[in-house]
Amino acid sequence: MSGFRSLSSGLRAVQPAAFGADPSGERMARIRRSPHFKDGVFQNPGGPARTRPSGSPLDFAKVFFDKEQRPRRAPAGTVPVHATTLADLARPAATGLRLTWMGHSSVLAEIDGQRVLFDPVWGERCSPFAFVGPKRLHPVPLPIAALGPVDVVVISHDHYDHLDLPTIKALAGTDTLFAVPLGVGAHLEHWGVSAGRLRELDWHEATKVGGLTLTATPARHFCGRGLRNTQHTLWASWVVEGERHRIYHSGDTGYFDGFKEIGADHGPFDATMIQIGAYSDFWPDIHMTPEEGVRAHLDLQGGGPAGVLLPIHWATFNLATHAWTDPGEGTLASARAVGAPVALPRPGEPFEPGGESVPDRPWWRDAAHAPAGGWPSDAKPVAKAKADTESDIEKGAPGDGEAPEVVPAG
Repeated sequence: MSGFRSLSSGLRAVQPAAFGADPSGERMARIRRSPHFKDGVFQNPGGPARTRPSGSPLDFAKVFFDKEQRPRRAPAGTVPVHATTLADLARPAATGLRLTWMGHSSVLAEIDGQRVLFDPVWGERCSPFAFVGPKRLHPVPLPIAALGPVDVVVISHDHYDHLDLPTIKALAGTDTLFAVPLGVGAHLEHWGVSAGRLRELDWHEATKVGGLTLTATPARHFCGRGLRNTQHTLWASWVVEGERHRIYHSGDTGYFDGFKEIGADHGPFDATMIQIGAYSDFWPDIHMTPEEGVRAHLDLQGGGPAGVLLPIHWATFNLATHAWTDPGEGTLASARAVGAPVALPRPGEPFEPGGESVPDRPWWRDAAHAPAGGWPSDAKPVAKAKADTESDIEKGAPGDGEAPEVVPAG
């Protein structure tokens, strides 16, 4: 037995730092006390969820290696990134709320005088290794050092495309606080973030940061970074409430009825940041399609098209088999079908959800392979869409759509 222990210790000693650390001690004891932890793992709301591709490997390989579709999974040209400057971020938001989507799920939210950074990923690859793994499709809009002071960094879960070692190490040298789901603090402490700067929450727990209240809310996903996935770290969506504004960040999640409960408890929201990319029929429980993302937005707003939807988790990394443009096109069509205001900023382009001009141009078409039949018309006014689809909203539109998806990037 001692030989096996020595081998295990040796493997742990050479594992990449990016794997992080498993929870232990009092942190693990707290995990075991969680009402959402059962049979040695965290449980999803709505019952078990598939976290690995369904179907046969051959079926998946046929889709993955399809010669016609594969080129469409990446941009054909240069992605139009807004070069965010200090001047963009230095002036106060006129409405008190400004969002800057940095790509994928990374968003800087300036809310009621404080700055919240969601799922910051500035690394070149979402991988534990610098030489392999999904590579960034566009540059970061600005260096992390040029971002300026951040009051709190919020992490949704520990997958590589949401929790990035180089980014965390850069932020560890500042005095920012970190709000993370239960168990994720073990990774951050392993990387040099002191325990005193961590706010580690279970679902439905809240913490105060200045004038903001941050609440970890349920999501339907999974966790894991290393060779063995212990499911001992939680995943979460997040509600941030200030004196005047409320925002929601979905993290990664499949569609579930819990959005209605979150909306009833914490909404309505001035803006929702909703995951709408990296979906597939091969992993239908853990990520949302654009149609489901819009449906989740409506649920969070009490059923009506209130607030502004910012689509996230797309355009930056190739994590699925759908075309690079599909998340944007699907969100645009689904949102306009029900009259839901949607923001479509280029990566790095700040906007105010309550301002006079919210970016809504399908910018990705400038850098994409055009579909065989051309791009769909996007000229239908939102006001007319609202009138045309009022009965659809009452019926619960958008419909069921396609099954959601997840890519085990962790």
